[in-house]
Amino acid sequence: MNIKTKIQVAFLTLGVMLLVHACANRAQGPTGGPKDTTPPQVLKSMPENGALNFKKKQITIDFDEMISIEKAADNVIISPPQIKPPDVKSYGKRVTVNFSEDLRDSTTYSINFGSGIVDLNEKNALKDYLFAFSTGNEIDTLKISGTVINAEDLNPMSGIIVGIYPDTSDSVFTKEPFLRIGRTDEKGHFSIDNVKKGRYKVFALGDTNRDYFFQTGEGLAFCDSLVTPTFRREAMQDSVWKDSIHLDSIRTYIGTRFLPDNIALRFFKENKKRQYFVKYERKEPYSFSLFFNTTAADLPVVKPLNFNWDGKFLLQKNSTKDSITYWLTDSTVWKIDTLQMTIGYLKSDSLMKLVPVTDTLNVFMRKGRINPKAKAKKTVTKVEPYKFTNNVVSTFEVYNPIIINFEAPLAGIDLSKIKLGQKVDTVFKTIPFKWRQLDSTKTAYAIDNKWIPEMNYELKIDSATFTSIYHKISNAFSGQFKIRSLDEYSSVKIALTEFNPKVVFQILDSKDMLLGTKPAVEKGTVFEYLKPGDYYIRMFIDANGNGKWDTGELATQRQPEEVFYYPKKLTLMANWEFDEKWDYKEVPLLKQKPVEIQKDASKKKDSGN
Repeated sequence: MNIKTKIQVAFLTLGVMLLVHACANRAQGPTGGPKDTTPPQVLKSMPENGALNFKKKQITIDFDEMISIEKAADNVIISPPQIKPPDVKSYGKRVTVNFSEDLRDSTTYSINFGSGIVDLNEKNALKDYLFAFSTGNEIDTLKISGTVINAEDLNPMSGIIVGIYPDTSDSVFTKEPFLRIGRTDEKGHFSIDNVKKGRYKVFALGDTNRDYFFQTGEGLAFCDSLVTPTFRREAMQDSVWKDSIHLDSIRTYIGTRFLPDNIALRFFKENKKRQYFVKYERKEPYSFSLFFNTTAADLPVVKPLNFNWDGKFLLQKNSTKDSITYWLTDSTVWKIDTLQMTIGYLKSDSLMKLVPVTDTLNVFMRKGRINPKAKAKKTVTKVEPYKFTNNVVSTFEVYNPIIINFEAPLAGIDLSKIKLGQKVDTVFKTIPFKWRQLDSTKTAYAIDNKWIPEMNYELKIDSATFTSIYHKISNAFSGQFKIRSLDEYSSVKIALTEFNPKVVFQILDSKDMLLGTKPAVEKGTVFEYLKPGDYYIRMFIDANGNGKWDTGELATQRQPEEVFYYPKKLTLMANWEFDEKWDYKEVPLLKQKPVEIQKDASKKKDSGN
């Protein structure tokens, strides 16, 4: 091979190697640079942010990259509030806002985009971008800010409208839209921007129909006093970051602080709902139930049309009288296929006033469909037993009675057929007990005994011990259980540094669920028989002394009863008592609830938003 040929072969080999390397790199794909974490930046707008004497109904804002508007209805908040929502859209690198209503004269308009403006690729949000302009010669610059919390459990509430009125009349909140508004974020914080100098009423509103004023059934909160916005110049600090992770330094500068900036609004729903009849049910021939949507002061008046039940029924109702069951004791009545009756009750009209109403009902029992193609089979009538349930489990709590619930009212009982045994050596010795009725319709009973910790017991119920009003007979039952040792329990003793006889304590589990309620005792309130684990303490000031937390009422300007949280988690161990003094005014209200059990109350059902 001559030199020329060798050179050609070398160049050919090099070319193939470069081609293979390039293909390999293409197969790997672009390695790219660091992930984009920078939100979009504003380049220009029409008009300029802060413009005066602007009368047009369209705003355009241009950005340095492709953007989109996310959930404009939830993120974008405009003051003064717009009954006809503006059209907010994005096109490429531009956002447009087209007002549907005529602009007011000499008024400052502000548009807070919340987290709505994001870049197209990484969805980085330009948070709380505020655009303002005035239709007059000056732009208002004051602010009112604070936090909205649920009055009953101090959880932050997101998505709640907070607004102001210059009018000091008590009824303005129920008649006119807000003058200016803000909306709470996921931490319950709100800011009402571009406020004019003056004195204002401040309200929070779970505005279900977006008309920006209160209607019965919506959640609300209000300040007890008028608010006067102001400002002051003071030293402030700002964090300077090297990048998205590493802090470079803390910068101190003189800035403007707008006040008030710490308003705490306790959000609640009034104890008022539209009252109406929901439905009836007749799951068994011998009973039927009536259901109403909310608490009723009085029972409905039932008048039979095709049957006579005088003295031949038992009435079962819950504490709120919105679920009522009638047990029919006369077989000639409950064998009627359709029971015709009228029910008289109070129903809310369009003005939320209760008016008497009478409905006619044809109460029948729904039966399963019969398949006409199915072959006829000879049926044997099976006698169903009288069913009951109980709470007996292998490890039983020292403070619990045995609870027995029956499927229908009890007519007869042979107590000699119930044996409660306590284990002595290897055999169960029969011991006395107390049989106690728990309800008026004879469907719930208790077996009481003073249990001995760590002792074994046995409950035996013979067949035919119980007889229902429908002549059903019960089956036998047998169950053994052991009482938990006292060493397995913990307890909490909490005392107030300054005793208040109106305080009621509540103990909560690790999910903020109520476990027990007790009134305050001057020497300390004790919660016993707690299993080891994490607990929290809440208290409320029982202003009316009824033993339960009460909500507020707008018409009488009554705030909900005050609630406070012990600011520490209680981690209890077996055979151990937590003993603490509590000054419930020491920690500011908004910082009291432990972070472990905080959650957005607006996400809960029936939060008022």
